[in-house]
Amino acid sequence: MPILEKITIADFRNIRLQELTFSPNLNCISGNNGEGKTNLLDAVYYLSMTKSAFSSSDRFNFRYGTSSFSICGTYRMQNSLESRFSIRVDSTGEKKLKRDDKPYGRISSHIGELPVVMVSPEDISLVSESGEERRRFVNSVLSQIDREYLSSLQQYNRLLQQRNRMLKDMHVDRELLSVIDSRMQAYAVPVYEARKKFVEDIRPVAAEFYGMLSGKSEQIDIRYRSDLDRGSLTDLLAASFDKDRVLKYTTAGVQRDDMEFVMDGWPIRKCGSQGQQKSFLVSLKFSQYEIMKRSCGFAPMLLLDDVFDKLDMNRISNLLSMVSSSDFGQIFITDSNKVRMAGIVDRITDDRSYFETEAGEFRLCSDTDGEDLPPA
Repeated sequence: MPILEKITIADFRNIRLQELTFSPNLNCISGNNGEGKTNLLDAVYYLSMTKSAFSSSDRFNFRYGTSSFSICGTYRMQNSLESRFSIRVDSTGEKKLKRDDKPYGRISSHIGELPVVMVSPEDISLVSESGEERRRFVNSVLSQIDREYLSSLQQYNRLLQQRNRMLKDMHVDRELLSVIDSRMQAYAVPVYEARKKFVEDIRPVAAEFYGMLSGKSEQIDIRYRSDLDRGSLTDLLAASFDKDRVLKYTTAGVQRDDMEFVMDGWPIRKCGSQGQQKSFLVSLKFSQYEIMKRSCGFAPMLLLDDVFDKLDMNRISNLLSMVSSSDFGQIFITDSNKVRMAGIVDRITDDRSYFETEAGEFRLCSDTDGEDLPPA
């Protein structure tokens, strides 16, 4: 599995310039809120996914007063050889992505090379926000393990944009529209089938993880909903043409897919407490981790950002057991309470590194006393 040995970050969020070397096992980052813990994890995520886990626009990732940022990571790959991945983004939005100093022909071909799972407080949007957030979650998983899915999704979205532009015209060419509808159908089917299978696969795993985390105090489930449950996309688009023409956008298709999260038969969004919602989201992400590990044949990198927040001690203890008893790979974990984190981490392994951050600057600590290690 790819192991991040060293990272160099320049002008990303509040990180001016930083070079860090990591443990292949567990890496713990502590510091007050707003000092840069999450930004470091997001930089690691960016190297894998070529985008932020949080910001939809790269302009929010530039350090104040700068017009570009760069991230470079040296990884120990499965064949035990080192590979160097780098990405540079400027104010025009252009991304230059390289592997061992050779540019990628297409950025999408990099997705899946460095599998990653991020668990963060921002995951609450999966419960509280619209279906767009849940589709983004499914896409982030499937794009890392299924290149055909990513290609089909990209082609579908291009055709969808073209169809929506046509619907805005005063006179819509029905013949050309039917051609686009037929091509959309060809790409919608593999997207629909991959998403449906993903939910079928993740449901029992998420339920098992939630039972381990909560002590089986509640039962959770995940349900997939799609317009294609009702028939072919071409038939759906034909039936919705008059409506689409009035609204000037496409009202049927896999761009409307959603997942419903339930607990004891009720929507988690309405009936779940903060702790229950957090437990569900951790279970969902851990089940994502397990599905990706099965598909990739090795453990992806796990980024745990402030994961202990809003969990009681029993659930934290159960989470600890889940991590220590499973075949996890390289883990990055943040917590504002370094004493709490050390108390949990030290029970898992002796092979760990501690870092502290302040104002975007990180220092390697010898242990939890906060003392710096001497220069190497």
